[in-house]
Parts: sequence; structure tokens; C-alpha cells
Amino acid sequence: MDRRAFLKSGLVLTGLAGAARFGKTSGPSPARIARIELFPVLYPVAGYFKFFTGPGGRTGRPAVIIKMTADDGAVGWGQSVPLSTWSDETWEGAVSALRVYFAPALIGLDADDFAVAHDALDKAVAGGFSTGLPITRAGLDIALHDLAGRRRGIPLARLWGLPEGGRLTLSWTVNVKAVGDAEAVIAEGRKRGYAHFNIKVGPDPEFDVGLARIVRKAAPRGFLWADANGGYDPETALRAAPRLADAGVDVLESPLRPNRIAGYQALKKQGALPILMDEGVVSPADLEEFIRLGMLDGIAAKPARCGGLVSDKRQIEICREHGLMWLGSGLTDPDISLAASLALYGAFGLVKPAALNGPQFLAADVLKTPLRIENGIAHVPTGPGLGIDIDEDKVVDLIKRSGGDKIGVQYT
Repeated sequence: MDRRAFLKSGLVLTGLAGAARFGKTSGPSPARIARIELFPVLYPVAGYFKFFTGPGGRTGRPAVIIKMTADDGAVGWGQSVPLSTWSDETWEGAVSALRVYFAPALIGLDADDFAVAHDALDKAVAGGFSTGLPITRAGLDIALHDLAGRRRGIPLARLWGLPEGGRLTLSWTVNVKAVGDAEAVIAEGRKRGYAHFNIKVGPDPEFDVGLARIVRKAAPRGFLWADANGGYDPETALRAAPRLADAGVDVLESPLRPNRIAGYQALKKQGALPILMDEGVVSPADLEEFIRLGMLDGIAAKPARCGGLVSDKRQIEICREHGLMWLGSGLTDPDISLAASLALYGAFGLVKPAALNGPQFLAADVLKTPLRIENGIAHVPTGPGLGIDIDEDKVVDLIKRSGGDKIGVQYT
């Protein structure tokens, strides 16, 4: 099977469904979304990271690459990055939801009207406490942005009326099973030019404080960010936060599961460390409510987590309006999703080191020219849309390496 035929063996939705509402006439001629193709893949991983073991011992970073084509022939690319070990969204479930619910809801809609698109996605899968399946639908939002930027010939920052970002400092992730393994991981980061570190903590404060002390000693002037991924209970978190502060930690992210509202309020009142939320903040409405409840000092922004760039952009704006901290984070995003995060954080002038560890843990890409990341610095792509070009031969190769139709997806 040749490359084009192989790509067409992906999940494809075509046709016109529903009435399109066209956007402002100041842009290019109106176009409708005519075709959406889905390509489930597993990115190979390098090194140990606790979230990358799937069912049956499967390893790899699951993703769904999305190719969105307008009826004028323009193409936009996106990527959904579900992780069953981090959230309740699975790889197979994301493919199914995209194919059966989300993608058909967008066919025929104005390619430039983000509000109408997100309204259609809201109706396709109803939300619960917050947005329904936000990680899955984020890939479509990213593809919409890429398509809009490419049709205008401008990068995302200019699409938003913001200055283009140039360079972003990155943070190196220290995720180890034993404290004694930390020095080697830190040394590898320093060898690659990283001066700032983020550590995975919880549920054991003794382990966590020891790890923090080792990292702080190795990087006395670096930004040290502790992320518990909801791993503490409230009492333990209240004991751990002052000790982590004494060990040199600068911020504590997601110390509790997001439904532990009273616990977050107690930690913020304690004031030992700035308390950031991640997993629990999906929509801007969530963030506004949590601010009113006095639960946080800021957020770890993450387009892949919250339904895409529309939501995350607004959350950053809310933090700035309230004088709260916002840090740039990710879901160990592969190339396409990572480019979206770089564009957003660059446009808002992120100053603190970003915990974007895809380049640290992933061992493949599907780009014609890989993202430029060197000496702990990521360069924001400058081309139209996401600023990247997809190599469809690499997509084919990654599908083959992922097992093709053996991954549980029925191709049509």
C-alpha cells in the first residue's frame, strides 16, 4: 500500500452537516470544514515516566493525530493526547468519541468560527462537572487554530492580536523510583543545558523532601517546581508543604485531588508555598469558581487538558486579571500539541520555566523540521498557524510502528 492509500485508511469523516455560520469578512473568503481524518499513534518513549505504561504492559505515549481539511483545500493539524493513567480519557475512547461524536459535529461548519465550533462540541458530548472529554476535543480545537492561521498566512499569536513569542526556557522533569536515582537524572538534564527542574512528589513526604533537597543542591539558583498530581491527602499535604518550602521548592502543583475543596482552601490559607491547580481546572468557569472559593494561587496552564487553546487562553487572561501566577505545563505533549503550547505561552510572554517534557521523554516526531529545542530553550515556531509542517511519511511510519489496525481501532 502506498503512502496516500495508507493515510486514507485512517478514520475519515466527510460531507456537509448542518448550516454554517460565517465569521468576519475581514479574513480570507469563508470556508467550511469538509473533511476530518484521525490517525491513532503511539509515540515511543525514552526513560522512565510513571504515566506511560498502558494495559497489558503496553508502553508509549498515545495520541490521535487529526487532519482537518476545509472545502477550499486548506489543511490544519491537531492532536489529542489522552492518558488513562493521568485522567479518565483513554486512547481508544478518544478515537471513538472523535469519530462518532465530535468530528461529525464540525463537518460543514464555518472553519473560522471558533465559538460555533465549541458550541457544537458542547452539544455533541455533554459536560459533567466541567467540559466533556476535554483532552479528546482539544485536538480539534488545535486543528481549527492551525487551519485559521494557515488560511491567513499568520502564526497563532497574530491570530490572537498578540506579539509573537521568541524563546521559552524549559524545566527538566525528575521522576524517579528511588531518591538515589535522582543525581543521574539531574546530570542528564544539566548535560542538555537545563538549569531548572520540576519534581514528581506524593504521597510520601519523606521521599519528596529528600528528593527536593538533592535537586536544590544541584541547582541552587534554578526554579524548583513540585507536582504531586493529586497524590497527597489533605492532612499530609499540610505537613508536607512547609517541609518542601524549607527544602527549596518554589511552588506546589496539584497537591490534592481537585474535589478536596476544603483541603485546597486550608493549603492556600497556610501559605507555606504558592498552590497551583492543574488537573481540576478544565474550563474558565472552573477557574473563576475556584478563585472565588480561595483555593489557589494560580494554575499550571495546559491546552491539552482543558479542551484546547480557546479555553487555556482565557484561563491565562483570568489569572492576569486577578494577579495570580500562571505557569506553562503540558501532558508530555508530542510535536503537534507541543507546538500549540509553545505558541500560546510565547504569545503571553511566559517568564518562568515551562514544564514541557515531551522532548525529554518522547523519541519520535512527525514533523518535516523538528521543533528547535536546545540547551533547555524552546524556540517558538514562526510559520503560519502552529508554525510546523507535517511529514505524512512519518505519520505512516508511526502508525505502522504503533501496530496499525492491531491497536483496537476499526479502520474504514
